Amino acid sequence: MAGSGWRRAQEWYALLGRELRQLAAFNASDRRWQMPFCAALASGLPLLIGAWFDRFDYGLISSMGGLVFLYAPNTPLYHRMVSLMACAFGMSACYALGLMSHFLPWIWVPVLGFIAIVVTMVCRFYMVGPPGSLFFVMAASIGAYSPIEVMQVPLHVGLLTMGSVLACLIAFFYSLYIIRLVTPQPVTPLPPASFEFVVFDSVVIGTCVGIALGLAQALQLERAYWVPVSCLAVIQGMSLRAVWTKQIHRIAGTGVGLLLAWALLSLPLDNWRIALLMMLLAFITETLVVRHYGLAVIFVTPLTIFLAEATQIGTRAPELILEARLLDTVLGSLVGLLGGACLHSPRFRELAGRQVRRLIPLRLLP
Repeated sequence: MAGSGWRRAQEWYALLGRELRQLAAFNASDRRWQMPFCAALASGLPLLIGAWFDRFDYGLISSMGGLVFLYAPNTPLYHRMVSLMACAFGMSACYALGLMSHFLPWIWVPVLGFIAIVVTMVCRFYMVGPPGSLFFVMAASIGAYSPIEVMQVPLHVGLLTMGSVLACLIAFFYSLYIIRLVTPQPVTPLPPASFEFVVFDSVVIGTCVGIALGLAQALQLERAYWVPVSCLAVIQGMSLRAVWTKQIHRIAGTGVGLLLAWALLSLPLDNWRIALLMMLLAFITETLVVRHYGLAVIFVTPLTIFLAEATQIGTRAPELILEARLLDTVLGSLVGLLGGACLHSPRFRELAGRQVRRLIPLRLLP
């Protein structure tokens, strides 16, 4: 008995060691520093303009549109710019739908779920790389929780659209420079659309996003825009192993990131300092995210808090903001983990796939 207990302990110790090595593993990357710099510029320049004109709230909205820069594929210039402009339109449309749903809280769950389904389908059909549908859903989620009046909707959508246009302009000049250093990848024909990959997975992902937001509403979480985003970030893993690793990285990284955010919020901050700080956080995030997701989340956490809550800094206790973001992340990540387990379960795919095929005919795909 003692020998078997010792062997079992050794097996658990070895399993724990493998798990820790997996979680701590760094990925190799050939990403040059110019890309994170331009990404920080695309999201940070609107903040500097907003600080200059003393309308930092407008700058924050346009800064969200600057995230479109991250969707630039490593393809020839003509294809890269067309892809970016399509993503800019999609970002504006998602944000507009989120803003319009703000006035009817009872439709938040179906609207966010619908947006997640459709955007994920489009991203998978056209093989859009990371971050995939994440920032489209984030824009819609933040829009749904934005405290605005009806007549402000066109203004806010226009501000985000201008931020997206600026990001496309920065991407154009960045591309002119970088294609001289790095040979672009050729544009390959799209693979045949798979019902399982394009439709079924998207329906499951969007349903989980809606469930996560529904749970947040049931628990009466305040401004729980980060719950569906955390769920989507976790569930998009290409395997159950990837989903589990992302969930651990996201929760642990958020915990450490909240400590960083608390330290930053304790500093004497004005609009100019917040703008420069967000640009620095964006640069660090884009440098790390391709190497270690957990470390990147540490810097993503204060960045997103500033992006969505900067106008409330000084009016709300930092502890309340940080506690809300931690609860949002844990809830969204757990729902994403459960959804990922279902998504990668052959039994679930067989049973649920039949129902989805009845609702969505195969002839919708080419």
